Amino acid sequence: MRYILASKSPRRREILENIGLDFTVITADTDETCELTDPEELVRELSLRKGQAVANMLSERGELCEDDIIIASDTVVECEGEILGKPRDRADAIRMLKLLSGNRHRVLSGVALIRGGRPFVACSETFVYFDEIEEADALKYIDSGEPFDKAGGYGIQGYAGIWVKKIDGCYFGVVGLSVNTLDKLHRDCTGHSLI
Repeated sequence: MRYILASKSPRRREILENIGLDFTVITADTDETCELTDPEELVRELSLRKGQAVANMLSERGELCEDDIIIASDTVVECEGEILGKPRDRADAIRMLKLLSGNRHRVLSGVALIRGGRPFVACSETFVYFDEIEEADALKYIDSGEPFDKAGGYGIQGYAGIWVKKIDGCYFGVVGLSVNTLDKLHRDCTGHSLI
């Protein structure tokens, strides 16, 4: 059995390495434009698209085995009904941090496993509560460059962790890949845990 991570995200790689999973990173171009407005449906759909794109690419090359398990994930932040992806620019990052400041938001992490052509898809939901963010601190954070490759414009495992006063749900889902959800899907897919 070979595990394939369909993501370039260093955070997702680190999460899988930390649970001792032996895997290969293979990615494929994926169309992430989507009309879905429900954040849970959106991350499920985008996770599945990412995994399916890699499965299709490997299948076309004759490099996909029946027992291969492709792991894909997508994460979005939802605050006050607005889905926050990765900031487009500095102004967008400032806008996102102002929205999150002193507020509660949801982080939805979709996970898709594909094995033998069968998809297994789920979503984790975590509520994150932020302290008020002073404007000078937000600007310093943005200048660090950290917000620009992260949904919602922040990384809980980085500098922005100082604003997190509470979470309710899976920490790893906020980082980018819920290992609890991954293990449940793995059980559905293989009949046993990742351990």
